[in-house]
Amino acid sequence: MLKKTLIISFLFLVFLSLFLIFPKKITKEKVENKVSEISASLSREVAPTQSETEGLDSKHLIKTAFIEQAPEKNWDQPWQDTCEEAALLTVDYFYKNQSPNSETVKNDILKMIDFENQKSFTKDINIDQMSLVSEKYLGYSTIIINNPTIDDIKKYLIKDIPVVIPANGKILYQENKHFNSGGPYYHNLTILGYDDTKNKFIVHDVGTQFGAYFHYSYSLLMKSIHDFPLSGKKEDINNGVKKILVLLK
Repeated sequence: MLKKTLIISFLFLVFLSLFLIFPKKITKEKVENKVSEISASLSREVAPTQSETEGLDSKHLIKTAFIEQAPEKNWDQPWQDTCEEAALLTVDYFYKNQSPNSETVKNDILKMIDFENQKSFTKDINIDQMSLVSEKYLGYSTIIINNPTIDDIKKYLIKDIPVVIPANGKILYQENKHFNSGGPYYHNLTILGYDDTKNKFIVHDVGTQFGAYFHYSYSLLMKSIHDFPLSGKKEDINNGVKKILVLLK
């Protein structure tokens, strides 16, 4: 910093001398502008180039209650399509420091579905609709991140902020064989942590009873991220845009 200051001071004196010798050709304004340009250039040269997540812990985990989308192990409707609600409630219960029993989870999911029905939502809701539910029903502020990176997700996790993602369950099935029928086309889950030593995210996967603190590799989970497709057909899941949802207290 001292070296940079001395250089700038020296250059200012040089240009000021030229101003005194050739007043018609070099104005004071030009001298000041030139010094500002050089100062800005030097600042850019000494600016740090480290990534935003450099210096973070190599692993981090948010501990909270595990919420299943079928809390009573009943997979009849509506429970086949309540992963969105269960993923949101995972965050809600964490912020409220609650560990609800299956009856409470069941009732809370049904109440959320009633709210969604009032909004004329279909049984499969997308990230924008989940954001609305989070704001208008659960009372949180939300952020939707398009085309997220691993670092984007880790920046929130390290602050104990869970991240909700929509995903292609067929891709998740490659590492999670607990799904039936090769995994759902459209699925939602909540990321709670990461482990750089294993290159894996740690999640509560609400879609199976074995989903608590399940580990998915960075590469596979990022590949799986797809919002519900605009066509309205689950089979078009790979056409869904890559978005994630963050709920803020």
